[in-house]
Amino acid sequence: MQICVEPSPLQGVAGWCQELDEIIGQRRLQPVFQPIVDLDAGVILGYEGLIRGPSDSTLHSPMMLFEAAERCQMTISLDIACLRACAERFTELALPGMLFVNLHPETLLVQEQRAASILAFLAQIGLDSKRVILELTETRPNGGYLALREVTSGCRKGGLRIAMDDLGEGFSNLRLWSELRPDFVKLDKHFVQNIHLDPLKEQFVRSMVDIARESGAQLVAEGIESAAELRTLCRLGVRYGQGYLLARPQAHPAHELPLSADSLPWTGNRRHALRNQALARDLLMDVAPMESRVPNEAAYRRFAEHPECFAIPVVEDGVPVGLLRRHHLLESFAKPFNRELYGKKPCHLMMDKQPLVVNADITVHELSSLVVAAEQRYLVDGFIITEGGRYLGMGTGFALMRKITELQLSAARYANPLTGLPGNVPINETVDRLLGMRAPFVAAYADLDHFKPFNDLYGYAAGDDLILLLARLLQEFADPERDFVGHVGGDDFVVLMQSEDWEERLRRALAEFGRLASGHFTERHREAGGFEVAARTGEILFLPLTTLSLGVVKIQPGRYLNHHEIGAATADAKKQAKKMPGNSLFIERRVPPSSKSSACACGR
Repeated sequence: MQICVEPSPLQGVAGWCQELDEIIGQRRLQPVFQPIVDLDAGVILGYEGLIRGPSDSTLHSPMMLFEAAERCQMTISLDIACLRACAERFTELALPGMLFVNLHPETLLVQEQRAASILAFLAQIGLDSKRVILELTETRPNGGYLALREVTSGCRKGGLRIAMDDLGEGFSNLRLWSELRPDFVKLDKHFVQNIHLDPLKEQFVRSMVDIARESGAQLVAEGIESAAELRTLCRLGVRYGQGYLLARPQAHPAHELPLSADSLPWTGNRRHALRNQALARDLLMDVAPMESRVPNEAAYRRFAEHPECFAIPVVEDGVPVGLLRRHHLLESFAKPFNRELYGKKPCHLMMDKQPLVVNADITVHELSSLVVAAEQRYLVDGFIITEGGRYLGMGTGFALMRKITELQLSAARYANPLTGLPGNVPINETVDRLLGMRAPFVAAYADLDHFKPFNDLYGYAAGDDLILLLARLLQEFADPERDFVGHVGGDDFVVLMQSEDWEERLRRALAEFGRLASGHFTERHREAGGFEVAARTGEILFLPLTTLSLGVVKIQPGRYLNHHEIGAATADAKKQAKKMPGNSLFIERRVPPSSKSSACACGR
């Protein structure tokens, strides 16, 4: 939505035009830079260059500046001045990564401002064109899609990349996406704000992630302002983001994120997640990469000498930029004169420019979803694995399928037959892994009160139904990205939690169990508030309706050595909870000394 700003009566449009002409002519534009962050790796991908007018000018704000340019028919002049100011300052500050700079499509379509002049300017200031992304800020070029496609093709040949801004503002930019096939697509902040509270926005973003994957584009979410928004975007598969939560625009931005990756509340750092799953790093194969300027002949010789080599990653300064596929290169060189024509040319000309690149800490199940949703070639040619945005190794479709099969067999072997939840072995493994990572978490032991008498009175089928209810509620109120639910056996469950609102989640589970469990009793027992059973001595006892007790222990690094000690601590907390009437939550607030020994197994 464009906001019109009226000039003051004293100033008038003519005053605006004169002031804007002076600002451009005297090079008084002031660039600021906002980091664009790799949400998987927790590192800065690059910066978006943003423009402000002089601080003492009525055209200081970007809105006023570009409104004046439109009124004065100086949009193209301002566009070029902004590009030059951002690129020059970016170079002066020696900022790492990519520079995203905004540009109207019409600016590219003007004859004298085509790709050649932009490339010449970048070469003049010493900025590699491969580090520059032209971010198109309008959705419908007046010169037509065909003309713009030709111009952007010329830009790409010179090393520039193309981004599309404000996806979601209208159907025209979907048309632009289809026509231009941009390298980056920026998701409008409307679809980011409060996305965790809006299922429709989630569905939209999920669809855009799928389209981006199919088209080979990278999706960037704009306007991230809360941890909940960030977690949701990560869960949906959005790879890059920017917003005030991560960093504000600054004239002198930091070269690294102001917050450490470990302290950010995203799920991209999988090493600190609670999932009991294998990661992409478990599939690593050591395949030596090749720099993009190495000649194709070197790649051909490697493929010829190593028949087992199926692909060669292509990198620039350690960052993967493509993949040389064995069958593609060998077939090409088999054609008459192709080896002579292309052998001495740099390998980046024959590489696949859109390989599947994944972070080492993505789970294999998420990786499997990416491979299945993408093209079949990724199963054959494999995928590149990175850490911190830099090349780490490769994985193959065969290794991925084998690992998934192993996980499925292991899950079936150790899962509880009634609930399908992980049993004692994966529970203990998860606890020990978290302790090894020195990650703080919460261990909650869930147990039903008076369950055996209920089971004896109502029968095993009714008992199973109550256990299944508890299993469903624990899973429903746990954070699927940060919490782990396991079934020890019978009516005993363990929940390992890293979600920040863990106490609220557990209290909601308690309340919902209290509401739903009463439906498992007869009306007579509900009205009486309990039921009568015969004790072993023959005495008739009145017991209250079955309730839920939760004993919670907060685990800090260094306080417990292994799952045995945590099992003992949670069992004690559960006993305290069972002493409380009704559905109860007991949180152990005493801080134990650093542990030296243990005797009890988890879940006993």
